[in-house]
Amino acid sequence: MNADRVLDPVALHARLFTIDTHIDIPWPDRGDAFGPSARRVDLAKMQAGRLKAGCFAAYVPQGPRVEEAEQAAFERARAMLAAIAAMAGSRDGIQARLARSAAEIETIAREGAIAIVPAVENGYAIGTDITRLDVLLSLGARYLTLTHNGHNALGDAAIPRADLGDSKMRHGGLSDFGRAVIARMNALGMLVDVSHAAKSTMLQAIAASRSPVAATHSSVHALCPHPRNLDDEQLDALAECGGVVQVTAVPAFLRRDAKDTEVSVIDFADHIDYAVRRIGIAHVGISSDFDGGGGFHGWHDASESANLTSELLRRGYDEQAVGALWGGNFLRVMRAAEAEAGRHAQ
Repeated sequence: MNADRVLDPVALHARLFTIDTHIDIPWPDRGDAFGPSARRVDLAKMQAGRLKAGCFAAYVPQGPRVEEAEQAAFERARAMLAAIAAMAGSRDGIQARLARSAAEIETIAREGAIAIVPAVENGYAIGTDITRLDVLLSLGARYLTLTHNGHNALGDAAIPRADLGDSKMRHGGLSDFGRAVIARMNALGMLVDVSHAAKSTMLQAIAASRSPVAATHSSVHALCPHPRNLDDEQLDALAECGGVVQVTAVPAFLRRDAKDTEVSVIDFADHIDYAVRRIGIAHVGISSDFDGGGGFHGWHDASESANLTSELLRRGYDEQAVGALWGGNFLRVMRAAEAEAGRHAQ
């Protein structure tokens, strides 16, 4: 990974394909996607930080597993996906376009616009109705995070919710319904996201999926023993299935009980280094979880994204490696999911 020549961090960052794979949006929508705004990510900040694409998540908090609440969760996800799609447009010299595939993401970025990639965080959004997956896909969702905090009908979560009766594992990992959901996601070309899932759920999801899976916003348990982080066995399993872990910028996931002022790009890059040494450069990437808890000194918002590139170069990563971390690896996994859907359709 050692660079064989001195690289200008600013110039290199500007020419890289860069995608932040997990960004939350304010809800209810405030109509401030182009900025200026108090958001850590708006389109003006993305342009300033030379981010070429972002996965914007329709986050659905876990609630009671009853029909009325699940219907409300589904309607919320639909409304949030519509708001994400509405971010596409042109204003103040900024162009943004909705992307529905890895190829479209690359084309949009190459043409100088920002690619908007919708996603859904928490399988609670579909309740127990698998046909809702097709609706979410039709609204642009490119991945589904199986769980959030609290067990749902798909599987058990890494962080249970005692107020919802999660005093113990409900399913012992992935449920039978969860397996059916993953099979349908494979058929649709929708990426399986195992962030937030219990270890048992995650490992069983990898075994069940015909496509590589991603942890779109998780960090390394060996460096910070948070229940949301991935241990060595989980990292190894991701690599073995051809998947990717997108190290994320939540301070408490990078250093135990740390505040954002106590964490820096150095801590973030330490997690990148560990994962790369453990499972190889091809299975590691970058995400922020901005506007959902992410952000620290040096990467406070999207406009400061080049600081990560500078730190990675300082550590000896070359241009190819930095490009793989900033987006190449995630696009590869997206393409694999899309290819699996193509095989299913034949």
